[in-house]
Amino acid sequence: MFDYTKSILETVSFDTTLFCKELEKAIKTLLPYEIDQLREWLFSYIIEKPELKQCLLIVKI
Repeated sequence: MFDYTKSILETVSFDTTLFCKELEKAIKTLLPYEIDQLREWLFSYIIEKPELKQCLLIVKI
């Protein structure tokens, strides 16, 4: 499920609002260890796309 979520987020990364919505959905469906993986992936992905930094607030829950 983590890989699927990652591919969805990469696909919608052109739109910050959509990215944040998909990230919220992911947090609700992923298992705790997958959320940790997602958090790590997201921090490295945001380096390339700084406009998505606002979505980090969703993951820090």
